[in-house]
Amino acid sequence: MKQEFGFAIVGSGLISTTYYEQISAIEGAKVVAVYSRKEDKAKSLADKAGADWYTDYQEMLKRKDIDIVSIITPSGTHADMAIEAARAGKHVIVEKPMDISLEKAQQMINVCREHHVKLSVISQHRFDSSTVKIKTDIDSGRFGKMVLGQAAVNWYRPQSYYDNSKWRGTWEMNGGGVLINQAIHTIDLFQYFMGEVESVYAHTAILAHEGIEVEDVAVATVKFKHGGLGTIVGTTAAYPGLSARLEIIGTNGTAVIENDQLLKHYLRNPNNEAEVLNLAAVENNNGRDRNYASVDPAALDGASHRLQFIDMINAILEDREPLVNGEEGIKPLKIILAIYQSARTGQPVDVKY
Repeated sequence: MKQEFGFAIVGSGLISTTYYEQISAIEGAKVVAVYSRKEDKAKSLADKAGADWYTDYQEMLKRKDIDIVSIITPSGTHADMAIEAARAGKHVIVEKPMDISLEKAQQMINVCREHHVKLSVISQHRFDSSTVKIKTDIDSGRFGKMVLGQAAVNWYRPQSYYDNSKWRGTWEMNGGGVLINQAIHTIDLFQYFMGEVESVYAHTAILAHEGIEVEDVAVATVKFKHGGLGTIVGTTAAYPGLSARLEIIGTNGTAVIENDQLLKHYLRNPNNEAEVLNLAAVENNNGRDRNYASVDPAALDGASHRLQFIDMINAILEDREPLVNGEEGIKPLKIILAIYQSARTGQPVDVKY
């Protein structure tokens, strides 16, 4: 790399350790500052990262050695903090969802463009080798017409997960429940593979947790613009924590990704026979059990995050769009908010792009 890129980590939640570890593992990248509203958490993360700490966000943004601000605060604060960073001339990486409001998410995109800074929305599983392989085959036409997609995130979160945080389980700061917080990555890959969604029809419920405002069980049927159909299922009540599974079916191919691992991959060959591809050639998990996040959100392998951080650095160096820019990052948010609207109204809802 031509220069050292200084990162600021904004937020001290469960994933903050993953962020500093993965940024620090990149040649030419360094965490130079961390921010948290709570001084003890800011100091703790700064000590781990070997960085300076701040409880004043605006003061931190004055630093000239910060090139990229990585925002991992509660979801309802994402847009406001990203907009401040952009106005300070910093490139922005923001965790999913990019915000809980489409209007604020679009404002974030607009302000980043106005100030000529890059915006990348975390969707690290787009960088998984399994995702890259399937997307390449779909785009080349090898899957044929996409006819059916099935996304299911059946995870478990104990009552304490919500009780120990003031913002989790609230509409104001979380923006929703299992769909917007746990299932959004799978929903993003679902639409990334299957194409733009035309409409959704959904039901959501609170069935397994107390004192929360948002869904812990959700089901939706999906109609795609090209005519294909799909389903989305999500829960944080699947004790003791099952899997995130995505099934993609085209007229000439089928793929199954479970816990980020490509389990099945079939393509019809010219002799009208099923070609079973060599799954061992797609190294997804290096022998690790990828089922951990279904139970513990802190137990996250950050290798794909690192690839997305590298993509952001390269986007700056090459003056191009990050692979998951704001326009890409807002797509799963539009689907999820349409699902919530359908569940509230009891009617199908069109998804507007």
